[in-house]
Amino acid sequence: MSLLTITFLLTLLISFTILMRSMRPAASSKSAQVRLTTIRHSIQAQKSGTSGAELEAAGEENFFARLDILLERYPIGKKLKVLLLHADSSMSMGGIVVASAGAALGCGLLGTLFTRMFLLAAAATVAGALIPYVLLRMKRDRRLKAFNTALPDAIDLMARALRAGHSMNSSIEMIAEQSPEPLASEFVQVFKQQRLGLHFREALMQMGSRIPSKDLQFLITAILVQKETGGDLTEILDRTAHVIRDRIRIQGEVRTHTAQGRMTGWILGLLPVIMLVLLNIASPGYSSVLFHDPTGQKLLYAGGALIFLGGLIIRKIVDVQV
Repeated sequence: MSLLTITFLLTLLISFTILMRSMRPAASSKSAQVRLTTIRHSIQAQKSGTSGAELEAAGEENFFARLDILLERYPIGKKLKVLLLHADSSMSMGGIVVASAGAALGCGLLGTLFTRMFLLAAAATVAGALIPYVLLRMKRDRRLKAFNTALPDAIDLMARALRAGHSMNSSIEMIAEQSPEPLASEFVQVFKQQRLGLHFREALMQMGSRIPSKDLQFLITAILVQKETGGDLTEILDRTAHVIRDRIRIQGEVRTHTAQGRMTGWILGLLPVIMLVLLNIASPGYSSVLFHDPTGQKLLYAGGALIFLGGLIIRKIVDVQV
């Protein structure tokens, strides 16, 4: 690898790091954003005059705020907003789009520099653009897994608090104080919304929209049905916790039985790429015929398409819904 290539890669890495750091909002800005969101969700009847969205836009007159407003007009912007909410990310939609553009540009340049093949460079550009989205999905999945793991214990705590004579609000406050994150922060928000005057049903529904958890939906449905039809809430909570624990146990067993299939997919997908890189490091120019000869380029395209198709098939096989 030449000195020019190393300098280019270092410059690209430093520039992208500075860009990502500059897009992070300050602590005061994030706190104000959280308060504005809570107030906007809590107050249903708005007075005539400036709305919460207008106040928020007036307080953040910058490029990313204007880009957020523009993206909210399109379905992809709405989906990205929901993903940011589920992942509890501090980045804005505009920040994600700029990061995707920077990653796409960097990966596209690297693909063009090393392969000099249009289709591979285009694939690298698309892969780079998807990096922030994939990272957001991974963050959302980790947060959701942590929430689902702590939820049965929180339900047991709520049932014990109700048996001891505490009110529903007090039991929610106890969960907020004694549960781990991210469950604690979500129940803190429910408790604060009720103190601000939001109806209990609306507070639970908003928590359900922030957390895409089927287990949480079971809990919300059980509580709301009991509110409307009556019955022993503590017994309902005990059964709900039992069902959720059984569901988590079954999911763990399914992941154990499908672990070999997932590992096979990763090995079959990454092994050809890794071996190609290692062979070129050990013997520079060994595979140059694949990148410069028309027949070799066709073989590369066919191999990449088959690897992608095989990965999709394996994922479909091991993706067992519980």
